[in-house]
Amino acid sequence: MSPARHDRHSVVDCALRLLDEVGLPDLTMRRLATELDVQPSALYWHFASKQELLAAVADRILDAVPEPDPRIGPAGVAAAVRDALLAYRDGAEVVLSSYALRLGSRRAQDALRAALRDEDRSAADALFEFILGHVMLLQQRMHALSIGAVQDEAADPTPDSDAVFAAGIRGFAALSASRRPS
Repeated sequence: MSPARHDRHSVVDCALRLLDEVGLPDLTMRRLATELDVQPSALYWHFASKQELLAAVADRILDAVPEPDPRIGPAGVAAAVRDALLAYRDGAEVVLSSYALRLGSRRAQDALRAALRDEDRSAADALFEFILGHVMLLQQRMHALSIGAVQDEAADPTPDSDAVFAAGIRGFAALSASRRPS
């Protein structure tokens, strides 16, 4: 029996599944290749590096973000970005690493810019970075709880996370609106 053939899409599917199962630190090219029943070198046929693979994973995570549409307000787009990041274990970290290296698409930032109705990319980038940081905080807390590193009630920074998130979005929207020409 010959080994299964894979394309970029199936490799990313498997990487996302492994990300949920083992987390980013244990998502290695070797482990991915084993799951796909191929040699690790076969993965490099589809992706030049692990970071390129992670950029494709980040893009897939953000596929749930709506297309840029100025009729969708900042709160709606920001919530869609947050929810997309939270849908996968270590989702924010994967997206942040790709964003930091300027790999992958700008789908989320473009949707945020349209929602803010701001031609300047910096406001959308700042809002995106706020969302990434917010979700990383939540995911770090969830991870710490899952491994017993903290007690449920131990100085938890997340109980008011929805209110903090909403306040941050309102602040970005107000700032962006104040910068628009009259």
